[in-house]
Amino acid sequence: MSELEKTQVFKERLAESPSARDVLLQVYGALKEKGYDPVGQLAGYLLSGDPVWITAHKSARSLVRKVERLDLLEELLRHYLSGLEAKR
Repeated sequence: MSELEKTQVFKERLAESPSARDVLLQVYGALKEKGYDPVGQLAGYLLSGDPVWITAHKSARSLVRKVERLDLLEELLRHYLSGLEAKR
């Protein structure tokens, strides 16, 4: 069978998920820009899982849903605890 007769297979390249850190920074910025309290809004989202806590401004709502809430919490804790370690 020649190369022209073979069925070609298209392999879809999956886009990598954004890092939890990048998502938090972008969502924080979008919330702040719209005049919301970013800490309160993010806490509401992390506790409830309801994306209505996050503004759709700058696609923040769709962006935050690309990362698991557990990953976001882990990133927040990692950052917070590293700050505590630095103060010791």
